[in-house]
Amino acid sequence: MPSLSASDLLDLSASLAVAILEPDAWPWTAIPFIGPLVQALLNQPPPGYRLLREGVLVGEGCVISSRAEIIGPAVLGPLTEVRAGAFIRGDVLVGASCVVGNSTELKNCVLFDFAQAPHFNYVGDSILGKGAHIGAGVILSNQKSDKSAVSVRGTDGIDLPTGLLKFGAILGDGAEIGCNAVCYPGAVIGRGSTVYPLTAVRGFLPPFSILKSDGSVTAKREAQGGRPLGRT
Repeated sequence: MPSLSASDLLDLSASLAVAILEPDAWPWTAIPFIGPLVQALLNQPPPGYRLLREGVLVGEGCVISSRAEIIGPAVLGPLTEVRAGAFIRGDVLVGASCVVGNSTELKNCVLFDFAQAPHFNYVGDSILGKGAHIGAGVILSNQKSDKSAVSVRGTDGIDLPTGLLKFGAILGDGAEIGCNAVCYPGAVIGRGSTVYPLTAVRGFLPPFSILKSDGSVTAKREAQGGRPLGRT
């Protein structure tokens, strides 16, 4: 199945999660190891990080609102902004210059550098690549309604079992998800791809593609890496 390895989707130099991501492996195989990695970083902080309080490690210039709630273990990168109303609840690794915004909940997930979850988002058991952005109200659903193991459906219609009972989504570098879209468990969005607002996302969206709300997929005219790295 093409373009589904970690190195196909992610710039592995843009996250401390490189320690658990094998370049040629499926990126979701790292999800069970996020918690142990975060704990290892807490035990031996990287240069430029300090212990804010027990279970919470922050990089230089990280700004956290007094109205955010953080339950460790969590590692928040340099220059990252955690806004009022954010809820971080364990086994979370956020990179540099990220945004975790109002009413956004993070749980057992990785945000690569410059990733943004700025408004009313749920991100659980997921990985957001460098510069990935999810619009207001986007939900990365991480468990099937029948509680069975999650599979990834490829463009060939064949399901690839993951063995994971909880697995939200993998967003490649520069991926853009429009407001109030929902990614079903096991969604994988290729580098630089865009999902229209109010869209249900299933399976694998190839890199530099556009998924419209009617389910149709078109290729982008120019293979560019998504939105500019600004703040929203």
